[in-house]
Amino acid sequence: MDKVYFKTFGCRTNQFDTQVMMSKLKDYELTLEELESDIIVVNSCTVTNGADSSVRNYISSMKRKNPEARVVLAGCGSHSKGESLFADKKVFGVIGHSEKENINAVLKNTEPFYQIGDLEHIDSTIVEEFVGKSRAFIKIQEGCDFRCSYCIIPAVRGDARSHKEETILEQITKLAGNGFGEFILTGTNVGSYGQDHNTSMAKLLKKMSQIRGVRRIRIGSLEPIQIDDEFLELLNEPWMAKQMHIALQHTSDKMLKLMNRRNEYKTDFDLFHKIASEGYALGTDFIVGHPGETEEEWSEAMQRVKELPLTHVHAFSYSKRDNTVSATMKPEIRGNIAKERHRELTSIIKAKNFAFRREHTQGLEVLLESGRDGVYQGFDQYFNKVLVSSKEDLTSNWVFLNDVEVSSESNKALY
Repeated sequence: MDKVYFKTFGCRTNQFDTQVMMSKLKDYELTLEELESDIIVVNSCTVTNGADSSVRNYISSMKRKNPEARVVLAGCGSHSKGESLFADKKVFGVIGHSEKENINAVLKNTEPFYQIGDLEHIDSTIVEEFVGKSRAFIKIQEGCDFRCSYCIIPAVRGDARSHKEETILEQITKLAGNGFGEFILTGTNVGSYGQDHNTSMAKLLKKMSQIRGVRRIRIGSLEPIQIDDEFLELLNEPWMAKQMHIALQHTSDKMLKLMNRRNEYKTDFDLFHKIASEGYALGTDFIVGHPGETEEEWSEAMQRVKELPLTHVHAFSYSKRDNTVSATMKPEIRGNIAKERHRELTSIIKAKNFAFRREHTQGLEVLLESGRDGVYQGFDQYFNKVLVSSKEDLTSNWVFLNDVEVSSESNKALY
């Protein structure tokens, strides 16, 4: 029986898609050792030119390290670079998003294949296990209707479309029955869930919370304009993780317009302070060094970042993505300037996070994921990592902690 290894790049949506493919393998053995595999499925990311390079470099390295393995390209990169990689014989096969549920049959091809499919498909697979995970990622929608200047994702994932509610709830019911207690809702643009099914994120959350075994629900990322009054009414529910990730991308209104974003700072400010007042930690995405980001815009942006109750940030130095509007914009920001701005931003948020953690050392509810040499790590309800020392095996266990030791780098506790 041939052994299949999955290599996943990019976002949580890709992590879920890999689990879908793993669950469909019937005639193959899943392996966690890439050098022992007969087939390597690369679930690729193409969000930046750099992401493309990482995928190409990995494929090249496998050609050297495991030359007999058949490499199959899946994921977003299939739709942007798959044709050229296939034509250059860098990969044995290419499959698009709509083909991943057919992975068992697709891998039986004995001749090179290019099966790109379409961008209208929506999965129906029920994933009952997450290999190597104690938290479960649940993909609730696919695609995006936003057209941000810097982003190629709508072109490789398609327009926004929701999974069926009954499929989502069935999936969660089975995973909860298999011992999963924390669920992370993910997708290309999660907050658009339900707009095509006459429902909403808030309605889905309420139904999820009623499933036996569901202990905590996190939401991967929301756009500010997607958070309505119906959603805000759920903030104090005990099953809501006390952390939200709301994608701002910038805090300068000029830059937000250049990026073709749908948010503006004044309403972002009001929203963040409202949610923080309910005891939430707040994270965001922020693009540094986008074309047109002058010193004036940057200075204004950092002053505004200091005004926001932020505790986490995914900061990205702008990387040109071919075939996007931003790729044609001038002036471009020099790499050394972008790196310095990135350092400034992350330093500000790191200090904010440290201050938040010092104020939240009691009543931490932590789901521990993995451990080594008696030290286990997991995330509390605020999405801060906690290292727990114990003589017991605490893998995949929930622990309640008080008097956590807080340092600038991490939280630590004895159990």
